[in-house]
Amino acid sequence: MPPPVFRFAPSPNGYLHLGHAYSALLNSDLARAVGGRLLLRIEDIDAARCRPEFEAAIYEDLAWLGISWETPVRRQSEHLARYRDAVENLSARGLIYPSFESRAEIARLVAQKEAAAPWPRDPDGAPLYPGAARSLSADQRRRLIAEGTPYALRLDMAAACAVAKNLGWSEHGEGPNRERGAVTARPEDWGDVILARKETPTSYHLAVAIDDALQGVTHVVRGQDLFWSTSVHRLLQSLLGLPEPAYRHHPLLRDASGQKLSKSTAATGLRELRAAGATPADIRRRVGLP
Repeated sequence: MPPPVFRFAPSPNGYLHLGHAYSALLNSDLARAVGGRLLLRIEDIDAARCRPEFEAAIYEDLAWLGISWETPVRRQSEHLARYRDAVENLSARGLIYPSFESRAEIARLVAQKEAAAPWPRDPDGAPLYPGAARSLSADQRRRLIAEGTPYALRLDMAAACAVAKNLGWSEHGEGPNRERGAVTARPEDWGDVILARKETPTSYHLAVAIDDALQGVTHVVRGQDLFWSTSVHRLLQSLLGLPEPAYRHHPLLRDASGQKLSKSTAATGLRELRAAGATPADIRRRVGLP
């Protein structure tokens, strides 16, 4: 039987902090405890924010912590064709449609709707898509695309949920409200999520579902802030015929004000702590690992 496969998947859009250290060390410890493999994946689809110096710092910081990983490292930016194939698959089945509103136009539509009644929001607190692009005719869509109008490719959530029913996952950690064990997925809570844009052939949701499958990841260990995102990932796994990994969501490390740690918080940055004389053992103690 093949060994379990874990992964740590940071984005190179800033330097790592204690929260990243906790997640990376936890994945490393769990993999070692069961004789599993640890993969490192660089999630760099956001070309505007991801930078080579941040990626280099990730390798440096993880090595300093004593973490080792298999090579070669998967970099999402090198596999965009894989994501395009998945988008074409879903599009051919009528499960994706283009929306042409700008972010400002969407904000204006939400404000108009909220003037009458509260508008629903997703688990992250963002308003659900309020537009009517799903009802545009094929000719209208072709004309807007031919004119060069920017667009986002959205999952038709109602149609997708009609295809993939009764989804859930096995939670080996716990959610924000202590959800654990057999969890019922609620992808509809996210509305018509974006899966790609005109200039970017994938989103986080789509890329992570595909990458975990292609890399043979069996155990996804990540922060509780991504707990309900698992609903979308399970939906995409079902639609695309991808395997379901086991999930373990861990508590987030927070600052003195109760906010989750940010890459802009120098006080908890690994580079700053290293410069101040911290050792890898100090970091393990600070994040609560033996």
